[in-house]
Amino acid sequence: MRQIPSALLATTALAATLAVPALIPAAPRSAGTARHGDSRPATSPPPDAGERTEAPGARPTETKTGSKTGSKTGTTAHETASAPPPHSRTAPKRSPRAPSAALPSGPCALPGAFPGTITGVSEAATTPRGFTRATGRVRALTVLVDFPDVRAGISPRTRYGEFFPAVPRFFRQSSYGRLDYRSTPVLKWIRMSRPLASYDIGRGTSFNPASKNGYYAVAKEIVSAVDREVDFRAYDLVNVLVTPNAGPPATKNVWSVTFSGGPLGLRTGDGTQLRNVSFIWSRQTGPSAYRVLNHENAHSFGLPDLYFTDGRADPHPVGHWDPMDVDWGPENDFLGWHKWKLGWLAPDQVDCVRSPGSVTTHRLTPAAAPGGTKIAVIPVSRYRAYVVEARRTGPLDPTACRPGVLVYRVSTDTPSGRGPVRVADATPKSAGCYRKDPNVRAGLTDATYRPGQTFRAEGITLSVLDTGPSDTFRVRITTPERP
Repeated sequence: MRQIPSALLATTALAATLAVPALIPAAPRSAGTARHGDSRPATSPPPDAGERTEAPGARPTETKTGSKTGSKTGTTAHETASAPPPHSRTAPKRSPRAPSAALPSGPCALPGAFPGTITGVSEAATTPRGFTRATGRVRALTVLVDFPDVRAGISPRTRYGEFFPAVPRFFRQSSYGRLDYRSTPVLKWIRMSRPLASYDIGRGTSFNPASKNGYYAVAKEIVSAVDREVDFRAYDLVNVLVTPNAGPPATKNVWSVTFSGGPLGLRTGDGTQLRNVSFIWSRQTGPSAYRVLNHENAHSFGLPDLYFTDGRADPHPVGHWDPMDVDWGPENDFLGWHKWKLGWLAPDQVDCVRSPGSVTTHRLTPAAAPGGTKIAVIPVSRYRAYVVEARRTGPLDPTACRPGVLVYRVSTDTPSGRGPVRVADATPKSAGCYRKDPNVRAGLTDATYRPGQTFRAEGITLSVLDTGPSDTFRVRITTPERP
């Protein structure tokens, strides 16, 4: 991270509630159903007959023998990334963080509201222990389940193919190659022992070891079904792909959920505590429906939900600028702040603007291009900052129809689902420039600032001076004098 040297930006007068011109206002919500997956803390053609297995009962009596996925080659599992690697006869080794990556540090790396405690997913620069690292090689175990009354009507390979290799490709591109995501599937339908309704699962269901129902009961049967062939010690996270005909359609209600941040109270046969588990239900709509898994896995990396979960009519303060707000419809890349938090930006790709009364200029390269300065961070209090980045149309940003500078406020003291990030709209009265897909909040697609436009808030003035080759943008940032 590059720091613009000088004393700390004064926070006495700025620590009050932020009043941000042109930021998305909170609007009352009409009746409706949220269309997003949840993040929850850890404490809370017909398939072939040979591809299906019945989950054992609550007290399996069979001796656990046989090879384990991840330790020896089997017939039902292989590892996939951008291209399937050869089978390995040894347990996959955890790779260190990519050497080119760096976790956030310095005065612009905002702390969480409760330093030193496990606070769950948040926008804090430091992610607490218990979550999955997002750099180097990350290994996911992917299993598929159905129910005796809701049997899968497709092969496990078809369901798996709805997400892979698209998910690893997305993470590889968005991280500039710093996240090597590998998935090992158990390619068979694991039949649950009871009808779907008996598990009492819905939106908001917990993972409660004291309950005979809910996600704990489902996970316990999954572990029992695959424990003989899977070495859970080899994996960083677990994906559970439920047959898409189970539960309500995603257009009506989304059950997809992730339990992350610590042990879930379920120990596997090899002594591993189950943790960081994502359950994917139904199917999203749009051309990139696989991204619900990117969204859910990002919770295991520590990212919060950016959309509002309090029932308002307009729940999207960020829109299609990040999949933690909208993971429906066309693809969308992560915000630069999230890439920094995940360790995908090198220190010299972050400008920290913290000098009172300073005037600095910055040349920002768009998120779609590797290299160059990616974000400028202007802290205004202990837990809040404005972030500036360049965005343009690219493979992961097809809806970025107005190349320019995106400005948003990050609040590490605002919880997940309460709007921890707010995008400033440079054209608040516009209908937007991307109106091809109903899943895209069109009004925010032209939120970027163009040369000649200026953003002002809390004494900060940000002017876009000009654009250069490959849609780089030069900005001038003026910070307020010390009060």
